[in-house]
Formats: sequence, C-alpha cells, structure tokens
Amino acid sequence: MIVSSSLKKKLLVAAAAGVVIALAYWGWTELADSGPGDGFVNGNGRIEATEIDIATKLPGRIEDILVREGDFVTAGQPLAKMQLETLEAQRDEALAMRQQAEHSVTAAQAQVALHEADVVAAQALVGQRESELDAAQRRLKRSQTLSQEGAASLQELDDDLARVRGAQATLAASKAQTAAARAAVEGAKAHLVGARSSVSAATASINRIEADIRDSELRAPRDGRVQVRVAQPGEVLGAGGRVLNLIDLSDVYITFFLPETVAGRVALGTEVRIILDAAPDFVIPATVSFVASVAQFTPKTVETASERQKLMFRVRGQISQDLLREHLDQVKTGLPGVAWVKLDANAEWPENLSLRVPE
Repeated sequence: MIVSSSLKKKLLVAAAAGVVIALAYWGWTELADSGPGDGFVNGNGRIEATEIDIATKLPGRIEDILVREGDFVTAGQPLAKMQLETLEAQRDEALAMRQQAEHSVTAAQAQVALHEADVVAAQALVGQRESELDAAQRRLKRSQTLSQEGAASLQELDDDLARVRGAQATLAASKAQTAAARAAVEGAKAHLVGARSSVSAATASINRIEADIRDSELRAPRDGRVQVRVAQPGEVLGAGGRVLNLIDLSDVYITFFLPETVAGRVALGTEVRIILDAAPDFVIPATVSFVASVAQFTPKTVETASERQKLMFRVRGQISQDLLREHLDQVKTGLPGVAWVKLDANAEWPENLSLRVPE
C-alpha cells in the first residue's frame, strides 16, 4: 500500500504530539509527587550578613594592619594602628600647658595669702589710728574745759584740735588702705579662679587627645570575620576613611522575594528551609525575621488585581545563632539558594526538605 507524503507528515506530527503530551504528563506527575505540595512556597535569594566598616575617626596615616582577609576576630581585638606622632606632640604640649597653669595656681594662692595678710595689717593699723583719735579727742575735751576756766592757753587748744583732725585723717587713710587690701584679695582670688580654670582646660585637652590616641588603635566592635582590607599600611586616610570590612557571623540570613499573594500570609517566626546551590544535599533551618511593608519592584502599572499580584516583597530568613556558632568556618555570604516557607502551620515538611545540616 502506498502512503502519500502528506499523510506521512500528519502521522509524524501526531506521533510527536503524543510523545510531547506523554512526557509532559510524566513530568507533571513526577514533579507533583516530588514537590512539597500545598502550604509551601519558595523564593530565590542569597545568603547575607550584617557588614561592619572599620573606619578612622581622625585623618592620618595607617601604621599597620594586624589582620588579613578571612581572619576571625573577637570583640575588642586590635585590628589596625594609625601613626601617633602628631597626637603625641599635641599631648606633650597640653601637658606642658597644664604644668604652667598649675604653677599659676600656686602663684595665685600665694598672692591671695599675701593680700589677706595685708588686710589683717591694715585692720590692725585702723585700730591703732582709732585709739590715737580717741586719745586726741579726750585731750581736746580737757583742753576746752581748761581753756574755759582760763587754765590753758588758746595755743594749746589749737594744738589739740589739730591733733584730732590729724588723727581723723590718718584713720581715714588707714581705712582706705584696708579697703584696697580687701580689693587686692578679691583680685588675687579672681586670678586663682582663672588659673584653676586653665588647669581644667588643659586637663580636658589632655583627656581629649588621649581619647584620640586610643581611637587611633582600631578595634573590632564585635565578633566577626574580616571580609575586605580596604586600605593598606602607609596610606593616608581622611576622617571616616574605611580600613577594613567585617561581617557579623552571628547575624546571617537569606534575603528572598515572594509575590504579594503569598507575602501577606507570611508571619514573623514562620519556618524556613534553605537549600544552597553550592550545597544541595543540605537543608538549613531558619525563621522569618522580616517582611517588607513596601514592594521592592513593581510593574509599570498596577491597575488590575492580576497586576497587583505581581508585586514582589522582600523577606528575610534568619539562621539560628546556635547553628552558626557550630559552623563558623563554613559560613559564606553571597551564596545563592532557594528558601522554602511553610505557610500552613499544620503541614508536614516533605522528606526532601527535612533538616540536614553539615556535621
């Protein structure tokens, strides 16, 4: 029997279509059987960690960097040192200024004591002048009585009157000297206060410079790992110049994205299972610690419900600190992977998503 070429083509097309349908059905059934089923959703993401920039507080030249990329560091560990010649010279200058101010305090205290002694002497002199005036006044009174009785001459009366006036003038001068001595005491005390203020100012400068010297030794603010050496010894940096970049290995997470229809159902604390492309045999546990309140990327228009469902929200799956401490050497950031989220609290994780962590 002879079969036309057109019929052959139709038969081949039908056979190919049948094969495609069979393969599609087989693939669908296989994937359906191997997938986690309803109540689960996944998103692609990368492993990230909190980064810390170690930077200079003051401008200067790097003297030495004490760690290398990949080194583990502990909180308070010295990481780098800046040159200190300028700061040490400033500290020496401030120390000399404080010593000079302390000498000024000693001199001002001596001046206060001296002027206080002058006040005591002036007060004693005032007492003496008051006694002299009192004696002169009594003598004048007797002279006046005797003059009235004719027993004393007018000359004696005039002399006694002159003595009283002289004593009064001398007393007034002594009182003026006392007031001047008291004013000198107040002036000396003011100089003393100024000298003590200079000591305090110099001490504050010393403390500030010593704080700058301490800050010139860059230390790790927390435990972590050196990720990048941004600068090298000998380089001159401005204030805030980056020297090192650390990652905090106690704060490691995967950031992934979920559509709006799913993100709204994800609660904080929801279980997450992570499978990394670099280690597909391991399943790492995590929990949802953050769900963005604003979509990270959107279509150009969001006028319809179907378009709104395309909005993608950023989700963070936090890895347990206890697990991280057990595998610090294996923690690496930037690794891509898939994060599976359990939406149904009553659902059971399938076998292929059961926990399998490195030994």
